[in-house]
Amino acid sequence: MAELVLELAETVAGVGVKTAYGDAVNIDGTTFVPVALGYYGFGAGSGSDEKGDQAGGGGGGGLSIPLGAYVGRGGDVRFEPNLIGLLLVATPLVWVTGKALRMVIRALKR
Repeated sequence: MAELVLELAETVAGVGVKTAYGDAVNIDGTTFVPVALGYYGFGAGSGSDEKGDQAGGGGGGGLSIPLGAYVGRGGDVRFEPNLIGLLLVATPLVWVTGKALRMVIRALKR
């Protein structure tokens, strides 16, 4: 089972950059490079039950959130965001920052 996990890790090791930045697409002289937040994970385990029978299993999953695209026109390159994707990514960050500030303010009041 451990060999399977190592094989999976070797297979997906180079996927990170391809997950974050897609292949450049040229449409009517404008070049687009899509950008996304992506992550994935795998796990496996083995053991035995109360009868002594061997059991094992594994699984994996991933997620990709489109954040926007780099757009190049006439020598000018700029990032055009996908507002829904950015809100999905920013919401947990804002929540955690708010919680941390609340704790700091409470500590300073004492």
